[in-house]
Amino acid sequence: MEYKRWFSLVSMVLLVWVSVAAAELPCTETYGTGPAVFRLATGSPGELGLLKVLAEPFVAEHNASLCWVKAGSGASLKLLSTKQVDMIMVHAPAGEKKAVAEGWAVKRTLLGSNEFYLVGPAADPAGIAGAKSAADAYARIAKAGTLFFSRGDNSGTHKKEQAVWKQAGIDPSGAWYVVTKDFMTATLRRANDERGYFMTDSSTWVAEKDNNPNLKILFRGDKFLVNTYHALSAPEGATTQAGLGAAFIEFAASEAGQMFFREYGKDTAGAGLYNDAAYARQYDD
Repeated sequence: MEYKRWFSLVSMVLLVWVSVAAAELPCTETYGTGPAVFRLATGSPGELGLLKVLAEPFVAEHNASLCWVKAGSGASLKLLSTKQVDMIMVHAPAGEKKAVAEGWAVKRTLLGSNEFYLVGPAADPAGIAGAKSAADAYARIAKAGTLFFSRGDNSGTHKKEQAVWKQAGIDPSGAWYVVTKDFMTATLRRANDERGYFMTDSSTWVAEKDNNPNLKILFRGDKFLVNTYHALSAPEGATTQAGLGAAFIEFAASEAGQMFFREYGKDTAGAGLYNDAAYARQYDD
């Protein structure tokens, strides 16, 4: 009997702790003013503004508010697993599938894609413009010992970078390999300022290329560098607004939502920042 009381007390404390942690999780930005607030964790789609244009019609229709929590794919998955957010938009297929298999994420839905570019100084001291694959490009950078910037933050970008190093049979280290522990745009700007190499997603490059005049695209086109985005939500009842999160996923995957994926950026950056799910499906796994 004493054990049962102790177990019940510990369970209550943990439940309160999780609820408080979720309540205290700060919003990077909030869209809408409705009373029902759902939390979404993602990185570049929020940083580049796609999330905002997706959110505006949805929150208006549902009298809701969307709290965007800025986090890379690894951190976003962790936030969903600890029930601190209602849904996520990520590009980490292995982690996504594991989450669904373990039962703490549902409704995995393909939303769109972009791809990764290897950018660097125009002089291209490592000669990656002539590379046959992403792994070949990485091997050339390591052999030359030229500056390479890594986010090093367990984001989807970092995971992809690690996979390319593995393909190349290289464990990167040394003064040439710089870990920033920062987001995409900030790391891209550091590569520009210090004239190093960096693997950026195409969406960020289209939006930020004019702010990074010391860099140019030196390698692209390896199918391994195509980047598919999926949304996942918490199971119904697992979080306060899991239902709204699931509804937002349905909206983002609908024709109305997919229009934003196809069109976003064309009027400001001169080209779309993302491809839609119909295009991305050929690379999905």
